[in-house]
Amino acid sequence: MIEVSNKVKGKIRGRLGPGIVRPGPDLSILLFTFYFCLFTFAIFLLPGAAAAQDDPADLAPPPLRTVSKDERARLDALTDIKARTKLALEMMNARLVAAEKRSSGGDLDGMFAELGGFHGLMDNSLDFLLKRDTGKGKVLDNFKRLEIGLRGFSPRLETIRRDVALPYEPYIRKLISYIRDARTKASEPLFADTVLPVKKTEP
Repeated sequence: MIEVSNKVKGKIRGRLGPGIVRPGPDLSILLFTFYFCLFTFAIFLLPGAAAAQDDPADLAPPPLRTVSKDERARLDALTDIKARTKLALEMMNARLVAAEKRSSGGDLDGMFAELGGFHGLMDNSLDFLLKRDTGKGKVLDNFKRLEIGLRGFSPRLETIRRDVALPYEPYIRKLISYIRDARTKASEPLFADTVLPVKKTEP
């Protein structure tokens, strides 16, 4: 057995301290490299996993925004703006009722078709009023009527969204956002005439 002199023992204690064993420089480098690689791997992995959860690979394609021939014919037959707006809201409600029934019955593709029709009627009704916006009473009254009607549809869509299968959820969430944007566009003309024109001062 090889004995270590007291002088050598003292030098070892002076370097490491009493009762402490420190890793050599090679082990420290290895540990640093290992944790650095682990941290880097986590940075690149986590965003991809989050994206996969937000956008499932089997995401259902959004439905077509359509107005059926029958719906268009009934709307075009009305020349009175109030009557047309009320009929459009009734049609949107009928589409949403049908979507609710299909959703509860498990016919999710049928539900999407009804929501596409709802979306098409909403766009059609808003465009109709915007093209006839004169800044006067009758059109403004129907902007308000449309905005109030759309406001009532959002909670019902939210109920469908909470219960629907994940691949169908993103479009319904976007449709709720589209309704919010349409309400904003319908409200803007109501306040446009409250802005007083700036008169030019004489030189």
